[in-house]
Amino acid sequence: MESPEGLDLGRVYDDRFKGLHEEQRQQTWAEIAPFIFERFGRPDRVLDVASGLGEFIANVPAKERWAVDLVDHGVTSVPGVTCRIASFLDADLPEDHFDLVFISNVLEHLASPDEVARFLARARGVLAHGGVVVILGPNFKHTTKVYFDCSDHILALTDVSVTEHLHAAHFRVIEATAKFLPFSFRSNLPNSPFLVRNYLKVPLAWKILGKQFLVAGRKD
Repeated sequence: MESPEGLDLGRVYDDRFKGLHEEQRQQTWAEIAPFIFERFGRPDRVLDVASGLGEFIANVPAKERWAVDLVDHGVTSVPGVTCRIASFLDADLPEDHFDLVFISNVLEHLASPDEVARFLARARGVLAHGGVVVILGPNFKHTTKVYFDCSDHILALTDVSVTEHLHAAHFRVIEATAKFLPFSFRSNLPNSPFLVRNYLKVPLAWKILGKQFLVAGRKD
């Protein structure tokens, strides 16, 4: 897979995640996805943007589950998930429909603040009234030394800047947690379902190990 700029993201990700077992990633998301589901009101209809392998959408216990990504990394094989292999901005998605749109580790790959604005406007368009957009991503304030070690990171974002983006996109911010998850699966995220489950229950642990923000906005 190559981007229009020529960066071979397939090779980048193969190298970045080598040595990481997919089973472990699935087990980790099997704890994170229900946590997000409960924290934001047990939404019936959930959309996972840039869903990748589908770890989140496969494990969220919503009644209706959708996923969209530019490339099929395997999400089309997840049972019970409606998939769109397309750009999020262009994908055939129902308007005013979803109760939760989940965006994880995406915005830092966009080219400009204007692109973030268009991305969030699209998220608002597909959300039902009262729906929530949930955004996870590396917090530049807490990852300064390693943030740009990822060759596909373009924008430096923080919990504060993403909060401003949500305000600008006409969302009401309902959560802005500066430190939630560790930087990546190569970081100090606990390596068993039991430990992940208990990590998520202890916000004090987030303040120690967390490097990614969790920011959410509601469409009122």
